[in-house]
Amino acid sequence: MRILFTVEAYLPARNGMQEVVSQLSERLVRKGYDITIATAAHKERNAAVINGVHIREFDVQGNAVLGYNGDTERYKQYLLQADFDVVVSFAAQQWATDLALPILKQIKGKKVFVPTGFSGLNLPAYQEYYQQMESWLHDYDMNVFLSDSYRDIVFARNAGVRNLMIIPNGASADEFLQQTGADMRTALHIPATATMILHVGTFTGAKGQLEALRIFNRANIRNAVLLLAGNSPAAGGLKAKVKNFIKFGLSLFTTHRPIGAGYYRWMAFYSNWCYLPNLFKRKKVIVTGLDRKGVVAAFRAADLFLFPSMIECSPIVLFESMAGQTAFLTTDVGNAAEIIEWTGGGVLLPTHVDASGISHVQVVAAARELEKQVADPAGRAKLREQGHRAFLEKFTWERITEQYDQLFKQLVAH
Repeated sequence: MRILFTVEAYLPARNGMQEVVSQLSERLVRKGYDITIATAAHKERNAAVINGVHIREFDVQGNAVLGYNGDTERYKQYLLQADFDVVVSFAAQQWATDLALPILKQIKGKKVFVPTGFSGLNLPAYQEYYQQMESWLHDYDMNVFLSDSYRDIVFARNAGVRNLMIIPNGASADEFLQQTGADMRTALHIPATATMILHVGTFTGAKGQLEALRIFNRANIRNAVLLLAGNSPAAGGLKAKVKNFIKFGLSLFTTHRPIGAGYYRWMAFYSNWCYLPNLFKRKKVIVTGLDRKGVVAAFRAADLFLFPSMIECSPIVLFESMAGQTAFLTTDVGNAAEIIEWTGGGVLLPTHVDASGISHVQVVAAARELEKQVADPAGRAKLREQGHRAFLEKFTWERITEQYDQLFKQLVAH
C-alpha cells in the first residue's frame, strides 16, 4: 500500500509532530507499506530516504492565515499528480495541510486528517479559517483525533462530522525498554541522593521552562536538581511566532514569547549563584541540550517530570514520562487531564486557562504540589507503576501503529 504523509517538518527536525510521523512511518515501512513524506526542506537532511521512508522536500513556509513563502504551486501540483492509496494530513494551521484543503476533492486516494488540536480556534484572525474548516472536515474520508474531549474533536462534533475516530499519542517501547547503559545522573554530575526533577521541551517560551523555574525556586525542598532539557527553536519557527503575536496584537506576547536556551541558562545561573535560598537548600538548575538517547536516559533517571506548559494538544512527553517510569506533574493543557484519567500516571497542577485557550500554571499552588510529591516517594511510586502499566497496555507506538494499519486497510477496502 502506498501512503503519503504531509507534515510541516520531518527528520532531522525534532518536535512533537515529527516524532509522531517518524514513529508511525518507520513502523509501517516494516509492515511492508511504501511511505512517502511531503515536508519542508531541511539544511541538515542529506538523504532522500531515511530508515526506509521516502522524503519529498518543498521550499514552503507559512499557513493560510499568515500567508505563504516559497514554491506553493510546485507542492499543490505534486498533490494533484501523485497517485497514493491514502494521503494523511498531519496538523492544521501549517502549509502542508492548508495548501491541500481547498483541493482535497481533486487529490487521488483516500484522505485522512489528524488535526492535532486547532490551537488557533479561539483567535480572531482564524475565524474565517475555522468557518471553512467545518466544510473541509467533511471532505476527508476519516478524521483522527488524539483525544475524546479536546477542542478539535468538540469542534468537529458540533460541525456534524461523523467520519471521526480516536487514536491517541504514545511512546516507543523500543527506546524506553531497552538497556542502553546511559547514566544521565553521572553524565550531568547529579548526586544519586538528589531529587531529580526533569522538564523536556523546545525553548520557545511556551513549554513552561520559566514557570518550572519559578515553581522550583519557590518550592521548599532540599537537595534537588531541576534539569531543563531541550533544543532551541529553528529561526523560521521563531520568526513565524513573532509575526503571529505581533499581527494579532495579543497580550500573550509578554508571557508566551519565543526565547532560546540562552535565556534559561542565564536564569539557571541566577538560581544557582544569586538566589540564596537555593544555595542554602542545595538546589541546582541545569540547562542543556540532549540528543534522543539522552532524553530517554533523562526520563529513566528522573524522580519527577514537571511540565507546566502553556499550549499543547496531546503532549507526547507525558507518555514518554510514563514509558520511562517517572511520575509527572502537568498543567491542565491539551488533554493532559484525560491522559491522567486514562493512566493514573500523574497529577494535574492548579491551572488557569484563559479565553484564548492558553494554560497558565498557578505557581504558588504548584510549588506546594511539588513539595508534596517530593516528600512522598511511596505516592510517586504508585503513580509511576500505574502510568508504566498503562503505557505498556495501550500507549506504545507499536500498538498505535496497529490502529493506523487497520484504518488504512479498511479505507482502501471500501
